[in-house]
Amino acid sequence: MAETAPVRAHLLRRPAAAPLAVLVAGVVGAGYLYGTDPHEPGHVLPACPFRFVTGLLCPACGGTRMTYDLMHGQFGAAWLDNRALLLASPFALALLARWMVEGLRGRRWRPELSPRVQVLILSLAVTWTVVRNIRN
Repeated sequence: MAETAPVRAHLLRRPAAAPLAVLVAGVVGAGYLYGTDPHEPGHVLPACPFRFVTGLLCPACGGTRMTYDLMHGQFGAAWLDNRALLLASPFALALLARWMVEGLRGRRWRPELSPRVQVLILSLAVTWTVVRNIRN
């Protein structure tokens, strides 16, 4: 038994450990979400803490409904749930894929965004938040 702790610690330090854990969590979450309609009341899904505190929609509000709709082939409904997140999803999936590939190759990888890109992303998120809260 004493040998399992060092082996476990060694496995957790491998570059693929974190992306694989994120992938497994995502698959488990997607599996649960597939059978749980977030459009209906009474589901056991986390609520947005930002909306709970402020009453306003955050940039990601509607993301759970959007994901559910995408998994069920409802692209129009997904668009209405959260346009910005839907448009950003391919980029996020590409980053996750790159992280996974690099980890499986035994290399650590972290995306490096220039300060300009960081400001652009933050500006888009703030603008989207303001626009969607004015419209509602």
